[in-house]
Amino acid sequence: MKSLKSANSFTLLDKKLLQICLLGRMILLCQHTNWQDRARAEVLEMSGDRKLDIDGLNRLKNINMILHEVLRFYSPGVGIRRMIHEETKVGNFTLPSGSHLMLHLMLLHYNTEIWGDNVNEFNPERFAEDVSNATKEQASFFPLGGGGARICIGQNFAMLEAKLALVMIPRRFSFELSPSYSHAPHVILAMQPQFGAQLILSEL
Repeated sequence: MKSLKSANSFTLLDKKLLQICLLGRMILLCQHTNWQDRARAEVLEMSGDRKLDIDGLNRLKNINMILHEVLRFYSPGVGIRRMIHEETKVGNFTLPSGSHLMLHLMLLHYNTEIWGDNVNEFNPERFAEDVSNATKEQASFFPLGGGGARICIGQNFAMLEAKLALVMIPRRFSFELSPSYSHAPHVILAMQPQFGAQLILSEL
């Protein structure tokens, strides 16, 4: 029963994070229609009306760049919490054992020293090579709010689901923000639109 409850918790969290990630992606692609067009063109060129397999999904360069940049812009996780188990020195600070630390991902993902002067611009091209090149070989990109030995066990599955959604929606619809949309990101468990995301979808 305990294992079943844990599995249900992971499933619910995965669905919530996927929903938030999808909303952020749709909002940004509405605001940057050139990338919406590029995503659609790549999907149609690679697959036409056929379904893509795993290998096909991994070959979608524009889709992968967009997904990474969306997760940099609006990471569902807002921070990484850790506890120090022995006295640790960080720069000029000495932190006693038992100290709790939080790494704020927004500060990290919007750091100009890592991402450049255009850090506030939506620019998927920064991931044209790979993540390590985009971050100048620094461990500074945590798309779903974790990394290292304690990385989310469902991260790869969540990324796959996010890719599938990004493939399926632009193939069949164009979309734009509704005039009633109000941009107000806020945090309740994870980063999400405070007033929802009102979109207008047009079937192609």
